[in-house]
Amino acid sequence: MHQTPSGERILHVAEIEPRLRHGVIFQLFANLDADASLQLVVDHAPEPLRRQFHHHFGDACRWTWLEEGPDRWRVRLQRIQHRVNVDRRHGG
Repeated sequence: MHQTPSGERILHVAEIEPRLRHGVIFQLFANLDADASLQLVVDHAPEPLRRQFHHHFGDACRWTWLEEGPDRWRVRLQRIQHRVNVDRRHGG
């Protein structure tokens, strides 16, 4: 794993044993601070992973395509902090 100058981790998924990949990615994302991000570099379109992330994290994950094939895909996964809007007019 590498880091960008801004501190974003870059994970080359091919370096992880295939049966462990999704679990490792989920763990790394789950442990990110709010508004922090993780960049994935993969050799195929990660659509199954995208569906799993949407199912497990919903709006708490922003998925951004940085590069889309044909030989390499790069994705930024950003952990979104949910902000609660308080309407003070209604006792909030």
